[in-house]
Amino acid sequence: MIYDTADEWRAAPHKRVMLFGMSGLGKTHVSNLLRDSGDWFHYSVDYRIGTRYMGEHIADNAKAHAMKVPFLRDLLLTDSIYIGSNITFNNLAPLSTYLGKPGDPDRGGLPFADYMERQEQHRAAEIAAMRDTAHFAERAVKLYGYPHFVCDTSGSICEVCDPFADSDPLLDEIAQTALLVWIRGTEDHTAELIRRFDRAPKPMYYQADFLHKAWADYLSETGSAPQKVDPDAFVRWTYAQALAHRQPRYEALARRGVTVSADAVAAVRSAAGFEEMIAAALEAR
Repeated sequence: MIYDTADEWRAAPHKRVMLFGMSGLGKTHVSNLLRDSGDWFHYSVDYRIGTRYMGEHIADNAKAHAMKVPFLRDLLLTDSIYIGSNITFNNLAPLSTYLGKPGDPDRGGLPFADYMERQEQHRAAEIAAMRDTAHFAERAVKLYGYPHFVCDTSGSICEVCDPFADSDPLLDEIAQTALLVWIRGTEDHTAELIRRFDRAPKPMYYQADFLHKAWADYLSETGSAPQKVDPDAFVRWTYAQALAHRQPRYEALARRGVTVSADAVAAVRSAAGFEEMIAAALEAR
């Protein structure tokens, strides 16, 4: 770890952290709070994925749909209109929509092979975006003059590395740049995330082996033909299993850093409060 003690953390002229954990537990909320304090640079991995590494895929997908409409097709072919993604730190819908869901095309589903191709694109993009962490940490200081840096990771960080290995190239690289901070939820948090997802299911990234098994199990359990699967029903069915799949991976990843509770993160009201929470986590380690 780049900070071994609370005193080292408090005295550090450049505080750098990488927040990870399940989506919905406060990573982006606290990152926004730190950015708004004026001293912290907020690096959003999801935003980097959706702009630098998958922006062209997202825009081309939107154009492909527009080309099916004669009025828009003519305008596109004459360069009369521009179609692009308006992704932001707090609105990742363009990325989620592009990833899509497998199943019935009449209900917005993708063929499973196309779905897995987009999942692989996301995997490569997430690794590349995570490897940009050190560059942005330095850029934050040299270009913008921010002394501190927070990396707001995707919820799927535990899927693109091997947290159980003694050495993982991606994690080893990140650990030299920032303190890994796991935001740990409780069973109540997990239940609420599942309820929230059930109300508004959204595409997510999962490991290929996990998804192949989930797809096969779902088809076997429901007796559905692949082209008749309800896309929302499948991602709902998969989500709860995915949370259980990720929990031990997050726990293993946390060995490389510190752990804070989702409730503690929700109670943070200032950058100073965040810094003290991290100091306490280092003392408790």
